[in-house]
Amino acid sequence: MSNNYLLNMYEKALKLPAGRKLFSMVFSRKAPYFATITPTISELRPNFCEVTFKKRKGVENHIQTVHVIAICNALECAMGAMAEASVPKHLRWIPKGMNVNYTAKATTNITATAEANPEDWKPGNLPVTVKAMRDDGTVVVEGTINLWISEKPQK
Repeated sequence: MSNNYLLNMYEKALKLPAGRKLFSMVFSRKAPYFATITPTISELRPNFCEVTFKKRKGVENHIQTVHVIAICNALECAMGAMAEASVPKHLRWIPKGMNVNYTAKATTNITATAEANPEDWKPGNLPVTVKAMRDDGTVVVEGTINLWISEKPQK
């Protein structure tokens, strides 16, 4: 067992039938907008998270590709889970910006990842690398979500 509450929840959920889906639904309730893409957190470990979601009418744009805002939602979902699973107990985080580039048409289901370097968890700016891919592995969006890391206030 991990000493992180989110990783512990994830590990327990994986032991259940449809545990990833169940965990993902519970996680999406923390930030309800995540639920608009019906994400599945397919992998979660310290400093890394992978989220998948299906291409369907509700996430498409006018040219029937996955809308980039839906993709950015998945990237932020992956970043949020990764950050909660990784942040040291004495620190807290908040996103302060996202910079992304659209690199290809999103014509299939999407896999979004967020990754940080373990040594970067200290007060100040923490750049999180984010990437979204089609089913064939083609990167459709890539960029950085910048987090502001600070000490938790004394109680």
